[in-house]
Amino acid sequence: MRRGHVTLLVALGVGALLVLDRVQSQPLNPYAAPPMIALGSGLAATGAHCAAPPPVAR
Repeated sequence: MRRGHVTLLVALGVGALLVLDRVQSQPLNPYAAPPMIALGSGLAATGAHCAAPPPVAR
């Protein structure tokens, strides 16, 4: 194992990012979150290019 120190360094970096995210983030509110699967819910899709309305034909 010649690259063990590199693996350890990457693992520590990922762990540091996870800890930083955990400290900086607010707790999730499951009651304010959108449904994971909104099939037939009547909610409009938002936030992506595929959610944009089609162009108006002139």
